[in-house]
Amino acid sequence: MAITGLIFCSFLAFHLIGNLMIYGGKDAFNGYSERLHSLGLLVNAVEVGLLVCALIHIFFAALLYFENLRARPVGYAMKKGAGGQTISSRIMPYTGLYLLVFVIIHLFTFHFVEKTDQGIYQIVAGVFSKPAYVIFYIFSMVVAFFHIKHGFWSAFQTIGANHPKYMPFIKGISLIFSLIVGVVFASLPLFMFLST
Repeated sequence: MAITGLIFCSFLAFHLIGNLMIYGGKDAFNGYSERLHSLGLLVNAVEVGLLVCALIHIFFAALLYFENLRARPVGYAMKKGAGGQTISSRIMPYTGLYLLVFVIIHLFTFHFVEKTDQGIYQIVAGVFSKPAYVIFYIFSMVVAFFHIKHGFWSAFQTIGANHPKYMPFIKGISLIFSLIVGVVFASLPLFMFLST
């Protein structure tokens, strides 16, 4: 889970940088999309790799969730903050499940859709002209913030980078990264909605 989670964080960083082309307008975003798709087999290989990572991540998340339930079928009487738990850590299974649904909807909205002659920019503009989808997308980025905030630093802990000297720094990076992902991704539909 830790390794696949970090792979997803890397993908999110690159995906976010690419999506910033939206701020450059129609030609900039369509040009970026065309350059990306001109890579052909490389893009297909990355997509297959991400799918495999997703299946591994989901499998181990479900395994961990049910092992935790089996280990303690009756909850603690006093849970608040027990063992260093945070809101983010407590809701990880639920934010993960929500993000799975979001990613499926996102793919069917933007990826597995017939491309128009005008390019992907028109598809994005059309979707983000709908207030309900904008609200759904922004809410999804809030959920992503909580999931990444805990998952990012927790992944480093899982792979053994859990040292009192470095962990506060890693947790700080985790907070900054999750804020950037949440805020910047959420700004895109808002920008498109307000500018169309």
